[in-house]
Amino acid sequence: MSAPTLPLLSSGKVRELYDAGAGRLLMVASDRISAFDVIMDEPIPNKGRVLTAMTAAWLEELADLAPNHLISADVSDFPEGAAGLPGGLDYLAGRTMLVHKAEMLDIECIVRGYLAGSAYKEYQASGTVHGMAMPAGLLHAEALPEPIFTPSTKATEGHDLNIGMDEAINIVGKEAAEAAAALCLAAYARAAARAQEQGIVICDTKFELGFIDGKLSLCDEVLTPDSSRFWPADDCAPGTNPPSFDKQPLRDWLEGQDWNKQAPPPALPAEIVTETSTRYVAAYERVCGRSLVDWYGA
Repeated sequence: MSAPTLPLLSSGKVRELYDAGAGRLLMVASDRISAFDVIMDEPIPNKGRVLTAMTAAWLEELADLAPNHLISADVSDFPEGAAGLPGGLDYLAGRTMLVHKAEMLDIECIVRGYLAGSAYKEYQASGTVHGMAMPAGLLHAEALPEPIFTPSTKATEGHDLNIGMDEAINIVGKEAAEAAAALCLAAYARAAARAQEQGIVICDTKFELGFIDGKLSLCDEVLTPDSSRFWPADDCAPGTNPPSFDKQPLRDWLEGQDWNKQAPPPALPAEIVTETSTRYVAAYERVCGRSLVDWYGA
């Protein structure tokens, strides 16, 4: 007789989500990596453990600001069926969170503290960020006058679309939208100050929020290289393009290939896989001030 297992609810670009019963989910972060919405064939060693370890560290840091969905990252606390999942408990260790189910907000909750990415492109074109007027003369990687909440849609296909606060209110309601903005700005301010102590600038980040027992809560991944831009503070000056502790080197390499950004992707050289893994581990250790060898699954 086969071992009991847990029902698979969804499998995304990075994560598998299983029903753990009793209003709980098992969230498994794989080592898969995507770029330009295409999943690469080669896994990035330790990536799933980094995403999970960073999320757990930040949820601990931000616990006084809001509830969160995390129950445990210790496999000894997982339901019996977890052992029957692909890879068993050895694979799950360090990359998996047992969490409460939440009624998720249907918006992406983004906070921007610096000018970069799509915000910089918009500013160059119109002098605005997310439709909000900004001072003239700002440079790439320059701090905004103050961090801003810039929500977007959650696209089931294609890319998320930037929306204004009025549109966010239309989607989730005034009370929820305003509470989300306040929580995300407070969490960003706390995280940015803590990261600065580690010599890291948090350019921007995306939060996922949901209601658990009627309370707005932090959910999913929190302040990871997949949801944030982390820059070294000593190499982050206005007008420059600071190196990121994320998958930007992978994107840069792919941009140099003869590839139409459609599946199948080109095969990644071993050095790109190794460099990307090293950057993820460095992100955790530098941003959180902890060592990955002390985290589950080492």
